[in-house]
Amino acid sequence: MRLERLRLRQFRNLDDAEFEFPASGVALLGDNGQGKTNLLEAIYYPVFFRSIHGAGDTELVRFGASGFRVDVDVFTRDGRHRIDVAFHSPGRRKQIERDAVAATRLADEVGHWLAVAFLPQDLRLTAGPAAERRRYLDRMLAVADRGYYSALAHYRAAMAQRNAGLRQGRPDLARAFDGALAAAGSQVVATRCAWIDRAAEALAAELESLGEPGRAQVSYQGHRELADCAGWIPALNAAEARDRQRGTTTVGPHRDDVRIVLDGHPVREFGSTGQQRSVAIALKFLELQTLERARQAPPALLLDDVFAELDRERQQRLADRLGRAGERQVFLSSPRADELPPNLELPVWQVKEGRVLR
Repeated sequence: MRLERLRLRQFRNLDDAEFEFPASGVALLGDNGQGKTNLLEAIYYPVFFRSIHGAGDTELVRFGASGFRVDVDVFTRDGRHRIDVAFHSPGRRKQIERDAVAATRLADEVGHWLAVAFLPQDLRLTAGPAAERRRYLDRMLAVADRGYYSALAHYRAAMAQRNAGLRQGRPDLARAFDGALAAAGSQVVATRCAWIDRAAEALAAELESLGEPGRAQVSYQGHRELADCAGWIPALNAAEARDRQRGTTTVGPHRDDVRIVLDGHPVREFGSTGQQRSVAIALKFLELQTLERARQAPPALLLDDVFAELDRERQQRLADRLGRAGERQVFLSSPRADELPPNLELPVWQVKEGRVLR
């Protein structure tokens, strides 16, 4: 999978422009605040049709403009495709077309362009709260498995209805959604646990390639018995008094976590900053592998200022790992050329005041 062309209109601080990208990708250089990250955000936007940073669509509109457009031409294993996205601030309307056909459901359009992004804040994958790791699983598995995407949506909808009943002091209304919660939630837990069980060996291999010694272990922290639909009703019954007291559902995958251990020590609590960053990068490479297996095509990789917090040895090992990415397209940013390892071979584009100089 490869991004061939990107067209931007009124997006963030970037000049309206059209870009043709090399098959290898590019390295974007420029001072902070010039637009490097905004360009990476535009490249990633047609993956999920939302901001890479979680910003609302109105925040992506250039100051004084009434909306934005992001159009991409991508090459996939079944040919070339064009994805056009237009957002109009009045009414907050978003229009998506693929090959000139208007989309009717967002779920059908997710994943036709695939990319995995590593941002400075992704250190929270290893150092942050459980919600960060749940988001990582949900984003990755939703793209890899449309069944998971559907189950997750149904689970969240049933959860919202059940919680509304609990807040209203209506346990009878809350219980009416137990069946829907169990049906969708069991699929969510089962898919997550299956991925975790496969991930341990691959995570250890990625960490070794990044120069992190030690035995790596990864496990799912939650009620694995909820992977079976029959396990839900006993669990919900046992938590009923607590749920009524708190006004929210306290059992389910929305409360679970992923535990990562190096040499017997949890990385979140005891890992150095370098180890935590290496584990976060390794998780991104696992995401790449997962999506490539699921879609039979290598996603692009986006790296925003990823080398800045790594020592020189880790920088070189990461560059070596990127060099083994085969035909994978890589887009990365850095404020200075001297922060790029010497063994990294990508065309360099300069970004200044929203303009991209090739």
